[in-house]
Amino acid sequence: MEKKTFYITTPIYYPSGKFHLGTAYTTVLADTIKKYKQQRGYDARMLTGLDEHGQKVEQVAVKRGLTPQQHVDEIAKQAKDLWKLMDVQYDDFIRTTEERHTKIVEKIFDKFMEQGDIYKGEYEGWYCMPCETYFTETQLVDGKCPDCGREVKKMKEESYFFNMKKYQKRLEEFYEQNPDFIKPESRKNELFNNFIKPGLEDLCVTRTTFDWGIKVPKDPKHVVYVWLDALTNYITALGYMSDDDTLFKKYWPADLHLIGKDIIRFHTIYWPIFLMALDLPLPKQVFGHPWLLQGDGKMSKSKGNVIYADDLVDLFGVDAVRYFVLHEMPFENDGVITWDLLVERMNSDLANTLGNLVNRTISMSNKYFGGVVANSGVTDGFDKNLMDVALDTKHKVIKCMSKLRVADAMTEIFNLFKRCNKYIDETMPWALAKDPAKQDRLATVLYNLVESITIGASLLSPFMPETAERIFAQLNSSERTMDELEMFGLYESGKKVTDKPEILFARLDAKEVQAKVDEMNASRQAPAEEEKKDDEPVIDIEPKEEITFDDFEKMQFQVGEIIACEEVKKSKKLLCSQVKIGSEVKQIVSGIKKHYSAEEMVGKKVMVLVNLKPAKLAGVLSEGMLLCAEDAEGNLALMTPEKNMPAGAEIC
Repeated sequence: MEKKTFYITTPIYYPSGKFHLGTAYTTVLADTIKKYKQQRGYDARMLTGLDEHGQKVEQVAVKRGLTPQQHVDEIAKQAKDLWKLMDVQYDDFIRTTEERHTKIVEKIFDKFMEQGDIYKGEYEGWYCMPCETYFTETQLVDGKCPDCGREVKKMKEESYFFNMKKYQKRLEEFYEQNPDFIKPESRKNELFNNFIKPGLEDLCVTRTTFDWGIKVPKDPKHVVYVWLDALTNYITALGYMSDDDTLFKKYWPADLHLIGKDIIRFHTIYWPIFLMALDLPLPKQVFGHPWLLQGDGKMSKSKGNVIYADDLVDLFGVDAVRYFVLHEMPFENDGVITWDLLVERMNSDLANTLGNLVNRTISMSNKYFGGVVANSGVTDGFDKNLMDVALDTKHKVIKCMSKLRVADAMTEIFNLFKRCNKYIDETMPWALAKDPAKQDRLATVLYNLVESITIGASLLSPFMPETAERIFAQLNSSERTMDELEMFGLYESGKKVTDKPEILFARLDAKEVQAKVDEMNASRQAPAEEEKKDDEPVIDIEPKEEITFDDFEKMQFQVGEIIACEEVKKSKKLLCSQVKIGSEVKQIVSGIKKHYSAEEMVGKKVMVLVNLKPAKLAGVLSEGMLLCAEDAEGNLALMTPEKNMPAGAEIC
C-alpha cells in the first residue's frame, strides 16, 4: 500500500547574517513535525533553504567586500552546518540563485504577463528596506513599518504590478470554504481586518534600483521583486514547469507552510493569489507561529539580545536546545527564553525528571538483578494506573500534534516520565529489595519502568532523537511503531540493560552558566556595535546616466587643507575657502554656510574636485568643489579622509 504523503516547508531564510535562535526554532519545529509524520507512517518531505536575492543582500555583500554570490554561498554553508548540528533532516535545500529556481521564475513571470495579470506602471510609496516591502500611507504605524517598526522612506520607480484586485473575491471565498487554512485563528482575523477588508492593493513585483535578482526576461533592467521570486520556491523545488515534475505531482499541494507570524500576509494573500493565477491547488494550511523572545523583546542583533543556537548547544547540548525551543513556545502567544529559565528547565525537566529516571531504573536493575529485566507478573494496584498513562500518552500526543500544539505534546510525554518517577515513590523498590519474598514483585516493578520509559522514549523520538536513541541503547530496547504503542509489555523479558549507565543530562549551576554567557556576550560586543550601524536609515537617489571609465578619469580628486575661510558678503549660503592642495592654493566657494561657520572650516582636511572649470558664484571666483554628503533632511557633511593624509594626496 502506497504511503500517504506529507509536504512541510519552512520559510526560505534571508541570508543577511548569522541565524539566531528564532530561525532555529522554526526549522527544528518543521523537522519535528516531519519526523512525527514519518512515525505515523507518512511519506513526509521537508523543504528549507535561502531567499538569496534582493537589495539588502547586495548591500551587505558590498559592505563585507564580497560579491553577493560569495556572501550567500557563505551563509548557505553556515545554514547547512547549523541544521546538521541541530539534527535537522531536511529533504531539500532550495537556493533562489539556483538555475532550477531562476528559470522557472522567468517562466512564471512570462505566464502572468501573457494572462494580463502583470502590467507596467510607476510605483510611489513607503518602502521598508529590511522587510523589502512597500506600504501605503494608511498601513504605516506611527509613520513606520507595520511589520518591523523601522523607518520607511518614500520611493518612486518604474515597476511591474500584479493585479491583486482581480483575485480578491476568489480569495475571500477560499477563506470561507477552508476555515483551517490559516492558523492560529487570530492571524486570520488580523489579515482580514487590516488588508482584505480595506481592499487589496496591486502588488509591485519588480525593481529597477538594484541589480541582484532574477531579470525580467523581456525587460532586463527590471529584476523580479522578492515575493514573486521567493514564494515560488515551494513549487520550483518540486520541479514545477521543469522537464521532471514527478515530485510536484507527488507532493503538491503542500500540507503545511510553517512560517513566522511576521510574514504570514505574504503567504496567505500573495501566495494563494499567485497559485490561483497559475491554476494550481492551494496549500492545505499555513501556520504563523509566534516569536521566540529573549528577555523583553524579539531577538535583534541591533538590540544585542540575540541568542544563537550553536552557542546554546555548546552550553547545554543539542537535544536540550531542541527541548527548550519546542517546549517554551506557546501555540499562539510569543514565547520567552531567559538564561535562568534555560538552566531551570535543564535541571528540573531534563536532568531530574528524565535523566534521573533513566539512571535510577538502570542502576536498580543492575544492583538487584545484575541488569536482567524480567516480568515476573506480580502486580498490585499501582501498576494499572502506570500502564494506563503509558498507553494513553500516545493518543494525547496525537491529539496535540493534530492541532500543531507541539509544546503541549512534549508536556504529555514528560507527564509520563513524571508518572514513572511517582511510581518509583509508590512502589519503593529499595524497600522491596530488603525482603527476599518480594523479589518477583521488585522485578515486575523494574520491568514496568523499563517498558514505560521505552514507550515514552519512542514518543519522544521526533522531538529529541539523540536522547531517544541513547535511552534505547542503555535499556537494550528499540523504538516502537505507533501500532506497537497500543500494547504494554513488549519488552523482551530476560534482556539486560547496560552495566555502564550514562548521565543523559547533568545538572548545571546557574552562576557558572551566567559567567560563560557574560564571556560570550563580551566577545560579541564589538560586532554588535557594528551591527547597530546596519540599522541606520539609508537613502536611495535617482540614478544618473552611466559614465564610462574614460569619463571618470577626466575628473581629478585630491585631499585639500583649508587654511582660511570667510563668509561671502551679501550671501546667506556661501563660504569662501582658501584650500591648500599640494604647493598650490585654490579658492573654492561652497553653499555650506548653514552647516559650518567660517571659523570651524579652518584646519579641516577635505576632499576636492580640483579640475572643475572655474566659475563665479555671487561675483566671487570658485576654482573647484568641496565634496559633501547630504541626508534626507538636507543636512550637509564634508567628506574627509579616514586617516591623516597630506594636502594634495590623490583620491583614487
